[in-house]
Amino acid sequence: MTDVRVGLIGYGVAGAFFHAPLIAATPGLRLSTVLTGSPERAAEVRQKYGARVVGDAAELWDVSDLVVVASPNRTHVPLAEAALKAGLPVVVDKPLAATAAQARALVRLAHDLGLMLTVFQNRRWDGDFLTVERLISSGELGTVNRLESRFERWRPTPKGGWRELGGADEVGGLLYDLGSHLVDQALRLLGPVTHVYAESDIRRAGVASDDDTFIALTHAGGARSQLWASSVAPRLGPRFRVLGSEAGYLKYGLDVQEDRLRAGLTPDSPGFGEDPRERWGTLGTDDAHRPVRTEPGDYLAFYAAVAAALRDGTPPPVDPEEVVEALTVLEAARRSAAERQVIAL
Repeated sequence: MTDVRVGLIGYGVAGAFFHAPLIAATPGLRLSTVLTGSPERAAEVRQKYGARVVGDAAELWDVSDLVVVASPNRTHVPLAEAALKAGLPVVVDKPLAATAAQARALVRLAHDLGLMLTVFQNRRWDGDFLTVERLISSGELGTVNRLESRFERWRPTPKGGWRELGGADEVGGLLYDLGSHLVDQALRLLGPVTHVYAESDIRRAGVASDDDTFIALTHAGGARSQLWASSVAPRLGPRFRVLGSEAGYLKYGLDVQEDRLRAGLTPDSPGFGEDPRERWGTLGTDDAHRPVRTEPGDYLAFYAAVAAALRDGTPPPVDPEEVVEALTVLEAARRSAAERQVIAL
């Protein structure tokens, strides 16, 4: 079969560092066309991938077999809707939408048209998350009572851009950015949520969107999740602290794949997702614990599953209905932070 022609909308951080290199490294996919308005980025696209550059999304519809939406968050819904109505399957970067209702409407549209719709929840293929999944499924932790999960950084000086400066209209801020991953992972590990509490603050001058957010979830099975997303953490907490009835798992440091993509490494290079031994987490108790090898991270698995879904009709890598569930939790978190109360789902 001929390669699937992929039209990529957006060549900012998400497009340049994540989607483009992953698409280019996936057998069966070909990055054929990129939408960007930047002459510098257009030159890079041509030089690095030999792809065509266009200035309007409508130019993609007739020259693509798959559309990837990696543009600013506020554009995700209208662009995904337009691509679906043009008869094209779609990958959308997270967050899929600003509200669960918008996301649900997109899911319904894709279903009615018989087209694939999936969401780039790439953190499901972080090595540390895969390790926690394995430890839970193997029973080594016992019954999980509490999950602590963090995406924290120390960025006292804002970087600028719509994610920090755009406010609610841009669907900016950490709640919908990193929070999309944190909530998605918590739901995958511990199941549905019954109650949501959140604190969401703007700590830095000149920033219009939340840069310091905490979410507490009560899961239907009785476990609790505490989730942190912050740009103002001068001392970083553990990436994961998972407490079970038999043992606990403690892991510091973010998954290595993002840094390696930003450094220009190709995602199909040997050892790309391997965590150095000195960064492995530990399993056990304070009195007796041992290092646990981090599962290899595998962002390429996402696009490999996209290619398989288009070629063989297998399920997409991320069920968009699961993303609707996560957006329901994020909406409740936003309401909780505004009203300063626990929200029951």
